[in-house]
Amino acid sequence: MAMKKFADKGTAGRNIIKRPQCPFCGMSLERPRELETRRPGEMPVGSCEGCGAVYAFDATGRNLGATFIEALVFGCDMDWDLAWNLTSGEDYLEGLLENYDLESNYIVPGGFFEGRKIPGALYFVRLQKDIQEATAGGVKRNIDRAAGPLTVGIPENKKSSRRYTKKEIEEIVASYHVGQLLKAAGQDKKIIRILQRLLCSDDLTRLRSAEFIGRAAAIIARTDPGTVTVLLQNLFGSLADTGSANRGALDAIGEIIGGCPNVFIGYMPALYHFLEESDKRPQVVRALARIAETRPDLVNKTVFRLLPYLQDPDPETRGYTALLLGYLGVPEAKNHLEPIAGDGAGLNVYISGQLEKRTVGHLAREALERISSKEWTSGRETGDGRRETE
Repeated sequence: MAMKKFADKGTAGRNIIKRPQCPFCGMSLERPRELETRRPGEMPVGSCEGCGAVYAFDATGRNLGATFIEALVFGCDMDWDLAWNLTSGEDYLEGLLENYDLESNYIVPGGFFEGRKIPGALYFVRLQKDIQEATAGGVKRNIDRAAGPLTVGIPENKKSSRRYTKKEIEEIVASYHVGQLLKAAGQDKKIIRILQRLLCSDDLTRLRSAEFIGRAAAIIARTDPGTVTVLLQNLFGSLADTGSANRGALDAIGEIIGGCPNVFIGYMPALYHFLEESDKRPQVVRALARIAETRPDLVNKTVFRLLPYLQDPDPETRGYTALLLGYLGVPEAKNHLEPIAGDGAGLNVYISGQLEKRTVGHLAREALERISSKEWTSGRETGDGRRETE
């Protein structure tokens, strides 16, 4: 992903606080806004009146991958399929303005303004003319209907709130007490920070913590989706770390999207990016399987991209891909699953708070059964299965 940073030149320029300008045409920019047509809590966006470039705001300056996706999809008039098929450098140009302060609408080169640290960034995407002509009308309508700058989540109900300690949350995870976790999430949204730290633990604790993050996020997002959005952005940001900080991040992302898909569907394309990294591929497929378990319609468009992973050298990737295809229930997968139905390679599968040993072949056979069951049910619904019931 080619991206150019735009900054002032010279010593004097580095100390000048000024209004943000479009990096492509120099037009002054308005403060980005949260759109009423978007799900609450997502990044605010804007559009340059001069050249039609769009931009998204990242408050931390560390989640540029997610910010790029926000800007690109917004520029495509929320058409995810179009955005996913565009190529950087050919279909669009990218740019970045750092040290942006949403509150004042200034670029602060020194990084500090009125005693506040300014880490924010504006990520720009300018689509090529023919694409922009097709999407510009929708972008303008969304901007015109914008509710205003970034909104603040609804305050907690102080009467029912309490603070949970790290030890208490660790005990809830260790005992796999779902009821206590849901109660805690309703009282203290900061428990997701504790759960996030537990993602660096052993395999079982990590997967339980990821599940509990998803469950807690679904509750917290009802009143404060922004908190969950920041968590998602931090999880994606941690994936750039080559150390242990990213362990469990992809599982947690899958649990959050799977538990609250209508709110956080916008982060789906960012998951697919990591399929290209072999060390992360098993976790990505497992995350997609979690999403497909509740919303197969969000994943089934990419089934042909997933089929080759049934032949991946890694047994976890093969096994989780079989599990995923079973949840999707697409008939096209049958001819690809049948050859591995006898695959004896083993892997651990997380089920209801426990790790259970399975073979790739076992998961493939289960997937084939799900697909056949879905076909039979579909046939009955359309009348095609009458002969089977006579």
